[in-house]
Amino acid sequence: MPATVRLTSTAKSAGCAAKLSPSILDTVLRRLPRTTDPNLLVGYETSDDAAVYRLTSDLALVQTVDFFTPIVDEPFLFGQVAAANALSDVYAMGGRPISALTIVAFPSSQPPEILEEILRGGIEKMTEASCTVVGGHSIRDDELKFGYAVTGLIHPGKIWRNVGAQPGDVLILTKPIGTGVISTALKNGMASDASVVSAAASMTRLNREAAEALREVEDAAGEENPIHAVTDVTGFALLGHAREMAVGSGVSMQINHAAVAYLPGALEAARSKNFSAGLANNRDFLEGCVAFRSDVPEEIRGLFFDPQTSGGLLIVVTPEAVDRAMAAFESRDIPARVIGEAVAKRSPLIEII
Repeated sequence: MPATVRLTSTAKSAGCAAKLSPSILDTVLRRLPRTTDPNLLVGYETSDDAAVYRLTSDLALVQTVDFFTPIVDEPFLFGQVAAANALSDVYAMGGRPISALTIVAFPSSQPPEILEEILRGGIEKMTEASCTVVGGHSIRDDELKFGYAVTGLIHPGKIWRNVGAQPGDVLILTKPIGTGVISTALKNGMASDASVVSAAASMTRLNREAAEALREVEDAAGEENPIHAVTDVTGFALLGHAREMAVGSGVSMQINHAAVAYLPGALEAARSKNFSAGLANNRDFLEGCVAFRSDVPEEIRGLFFDPQTSGGLLIVVTPEAVDRAMAAFESRDIPARVIGEAVAKRSPLIEII
């Protein structure tokens, strides 16, 4: 394989930072007709991570699609990150992924060995998840893009939504943030090797173990489900996905910036203004509903708008379940943090203290 090809140099925006602006999506989706199919248990109305379609009284499909431009330079690693990112939506709903279809846009000017390594990396990560790659579709494109459409299974009565938070609930985040600024720094030739390695390790770690820990907490609780809302943090940043939770649940949220974990090198990348267009889009869309306490540093403010790729789960649980949840995460070596709480709806919708 040609050693001179840096995949991030071929992309205008890296990873989930390539997503459309949330303001555009919000405007367009509100104008579309709503389905009347009673078997569609979860659609796009609340910006959930995946759709859920009921097949029988005890079985439903979880369906999602996710693809993006390179966020790392190595083809094999890019394939792994893309697979982990696509699988995450199924885990965030509480489902078990079973099959995946590959989505490829590949420049005819690039060597086919690069594509082979990307596909190989993706298959390895899908195999780790016990998810079978069953085929896919490819097109020629001047800009490389890769990802998957993933199908999973779930019981219709055990779906985790991104709505349902109640005042007094506690917010937990299972991964550090900062993949966006680090990938932008990599593209700009300003990222340290250590920061790239840490970001890659975070992005390639499946959210399966975090979902298993949550299910363990839920099962132990009996009839009173302590898991009130779950989502994964990806292209719309920590604040964007927290906003979706707050709006859908009819609550506000308060987040402690000092409690959030940041990837090694993320603060330095943010101080150097390695901000993507995706970050700017998120900031434009969210600033009207977010307030930062005056002493929150500028680099931290940037990171709260930073598009994440294959980020962690953002979870809302009852106060009584926090200790059990954190113990379940710790037993699996998951770097989860309690980062805030849901409060009665007020203005601003989200406050960073």
